[in-house]
Amino acid sequence: MYLLGFDIGSSSVKVSLVKADNGECAASAFYPKEEMKITAVQSGWAEQSPEMWWENLKLALKDVLVKSAVKPADIKAIGISYQMHGLVLVDKNQNVLRPSIIWCDSRAVSFGEKAFRQIGETRCLEHLLNSPGNFTASKLKWVKENEPELFAKIHKIMLPGDYIAMKLSGIINSTVSGLSEGIFWDFKNNALADFLLNEYGFSKDLIPDLVPTFSEQSKVSAFAAQELGLAEGTVISYRAGDQPNNALSLNVLNPGEIAATAGTSGVVYGVSDEVKYDPQSRVNTFAHVNHTDKQTRLGVLLCINGTGILNSWIKKNVVSAGVSYEEMNDLAAQVPVGSDGLSVLPFGNGSERVLGNKNLGAIIAGTSFNTHNRNHIIRASQEGIVFSFKYGMDIMHETGIKPAVIRAGNANMFLSPIFRNTLANVTGATIELYDTDGAQGAAKGAGVGAGIYKSFEEAFSSLKKLAVIEPEKDKVEATKEAYNNWKNVLNKNL
Repeated sequence: MYLLGFDIGSSSVKVSLVKADNGECAASAFYPKEEMKITAVQSGWAEQSPEMWWENLKLALKDVLVKSAVKPADIKAIGISYQMHGLVLVDKNQNVLRPSIIWCDSRAVSFGEKAFRQIGETRCLEHLLNSPGNFTASKLKWVKENEPELFAKIHKIMLPGDYIAMKLSGIINSTVSGLSEGIFWDFKNNALADFLLNEYGFSKDLIPDLVPTFSEQSKVSAFAAQELGLAEGTVISYRAGDQPNNALSLNVLNPGEIAATAGTSGVVYGVSDEVKYDPQSRVNTFAHVNHTDKQTRLGVLLCINGTGILNSWIKKNVVSAGVSYEEMNDLAAQVPVGSDGLSVLPFGNGSERVLGNKNLGAIIAGTSFNTHNRNHIIRASQEGIVFSFKYGMDIMHETGIKPAVIRAGNANMFLSPIFRNTLANVTGATIELYDTDGAQGAAKGAGVGAGIYKSFEEAFSSLKKLAVIEPEKDKVEATKEAYNNWKNVLNKNL
């Protein structure tokens, strides 16, 4: 018996097939092999074609089915993880009306700020736990104001994972967790946020029906089964945004537990049982995957847009062609902690929530032509990414999130010894690395939703810890000094 997980990222689509009895990954694949195209028609915009996600899902799934030689009938449940905050619009025939406005698109900031003032800051924060900000609801308002003829054709709005579920089943639905990340959910009344819909001029009819995060949400249609090589009727039983799902993948479900990722963007995600929020919405609070009206489980999310994308930019534009990420880490290791005074602000991927939705751009400060070289730039970039985490985590402390242990998958920036050691040194937290990823987590989530696993404990009993990174006592002070220098540069540019 097998479980199938899809992870719809902005860089690639990953598919993993997991053995239900022991939790082992039978096969996995991702497409495309280079990063998916993000279209920026104007500065600060970011769009992707939902059809592109589907095509890459088909390619990755085909590889997984060939590698594993598993019979489609032996796949008992499907789970979906997806890039958060994206907006997908379809007409009555389920045709996509325009490219998806994805998470790092900052065009809707002004609409969210106006709604925050018009509705009232206190009311927004007490009910939504956030400002409407640049989230999905505000992106839809941008469409309404700037593309009214297209807006009139909308049958339903969806998040990226809802779109994939629709393609699999022909049925459109969503979850409370999903609506909360779009800032459509009223936590105080445990209902759709009518007052926000009224402010933006949206009909309730645009919102999909709701299903529980862990449940039989729909089934694979005959059409999709033929297109994908799956069995008709396979249950789709779990769906969550990538960061709540990453936390699930790491078995981060209880108050005080922390998960982190550092792919294209970077996230620190802490679970709380208290309804708290940052008054400035620099960190954001959403419904976690196991949140219900009877059990408060909220995810406090710090997002830094410019993390792995900075490291990728350095690889493409600073180091010599053919130099790998591992070789970049070796080059950076030749430079001392603090990069001899060089500081890099990694904020070059759109407006940053942690900076109050300001778009500073990436900044390299303190450059000395007589001291610094590419090795310094590589190390200062990795340190700068970590320091942006630290800056945001200090804000998270105000909402009650105080990490002693940070769990992460052994992937992306966490493969860099400099990155993970710097994070341990500047936060004082222990870093635990696990052998898992979002697609595997989605597969196990599907097992819970389908009742194959009777509990979360059973689902994640096979989770393998690969490494533990403790703060380096001889480097803690130098790292904190480097962070203070970095923060001074930031403050001068805010």
